[in-house]
Amino acid sequence: MKTIIVTGAGTGLGKELALLLAKQGYHMILTGRTEDKLKEVQTHIENSGGSSDRVVLDLRNLEDIKEKALLISKKHDIYGLVNNAGVGHFGPFSAISDKEIEEMFQANVLGTIHMTKAILPYLERNEDGLVMNIVSTAGLRGKKNEAVYCASKFAVRGFTESLQKEYEDTGIRFVAAYMGGMNTPFWEKSDHVSDPSRLRSSAEVADIIMNNLEKNEIIIESKKS
Repeated sequence: MKTIIVTGAGTGLGKELALLLAKQGYHMILTGRTEDKLKEVQTHIENSGGSSDRVVLDLRNLEDIKEKALLISKKHDIYGLVNNAGVGHFGPFSAISDKEIEEMFQANVLGTIHMTKAILPYLERNEDGLVMNIVSTAGLRGKKNEAVYCASKFAVRGFTESLQKEYEDTGIRFVAAYMGGMNTPFWEKSDHVSDPSRLRSSAEVADIIMNNLEKNEIIIESKKS
């Protein structure tokens, strides 16, 4: 059975994409830092007839990424990776702390790059596969009070577009999903979005992504239609 790994699979868009991919017959590897949340998603998948495993993984730890990627590869035929996990801190640039800057680049940029580097050899071996990077519309244009967050997402955009060109003559596809803000737990500790309920749900965004998976670039604006 082909296996797809999803980072940040315990909540929000990662969870919804994992549920939809499981319904399509993929074996899901659910990764994240909170095991209880991963366990809930795993139970949901298996109660719906799907197949999954959970792996606690900290994308800030390069050795943990390498170790868990090797562990997964020994047990499963890795077909794909969804780089969904990310961190956002918002506000005037002068108010963003050095720690917050490092957290965003560590999770959003280095986590995505290191995870891709760890998994890509298994896709190359099969000459087939899919890597989907959840970028956000913050990777398309600058936004007020999002200077560093946008910088991190522009980096992921450049990384993705470069790999698309590098692997265009192979069976490995790189898909970039640019979606606006969603009504998810991402905003629970932030007042950057005053009314998250006006935004699309993560389930709706996941649905749109899955229905456009043949495209290399998927753009989804944040407001409900």
